[in-house]
Amino acid sequence: MDKFFWAFIIGGTICVIGQLLMDVMKLTPAHTMCTLVVIGAILGGLGLYDQLVKFAGAGASVPISSFGNQLVKGALEEAEQNGLIGVLTGIFHITSAGISSAIIFGFLAALIFRPKG
Repeated sequence: MDKFFWAFIIGGTICVIGQLLMDVMKLTPAHTMCTLVVIGAILGGLGLYDQLVKFAGAGASVPISSFGNQLVKGALEEAEQNGLIGVLTGIFHITSAGISSAIIFGFLAALIFRPKG
């Protein structure tokens, strides 16, 4: 039960930060999303985001900030093994499943539903 509580609180806090960026800072949704990815990447590079995921579970691993963490994590892991080229390949290697899923499910949704435009 305690894990659910903290997942809700941390996930909700990340969402509140995103909403405040749009309402107070007047950022567009695209700018807000990029800002949250960069924040996740910075926290991941400092080793803090993985601790947040251990503490809050899905509350920290589901929001878009987790994507930035995964980018940095993949780049650092591959850089240790393959040097500078590993920075580029690691980013694609660790995030390819999520990106591929988004493309496939987006395509399927476009086939099933009528886009408005």
